[in-house]
Amino acid sequence: MLKNITLSADELLIRNARKKAKSEHTTLNSQFRDWLKKYTSMGTNANDYKILMEKLSYATPTYKFIREEMNER
Repeated sequence: MLKNITLSADELLIRNARKKAKSEHTTLNSQFRDWLKKYTSMGTNANDYKILMEKLSYATPTYKFIREEMNER
């Protein structure tokens, strides 16, 4: 069962968020529900790790360390 809630935000921010959602072929309401699911599931170590890895997926190594370098203190 879906419940309605009322949120407040800057008008321009809401307008821009709706435009972005539309460009992603979704709605602001759907995006908020997805965010709410992620927000409430945070806290488990495995889930936190998965979210972090997704956020860092753009990064690629440019240098491969040798064993001695990795063990330097």
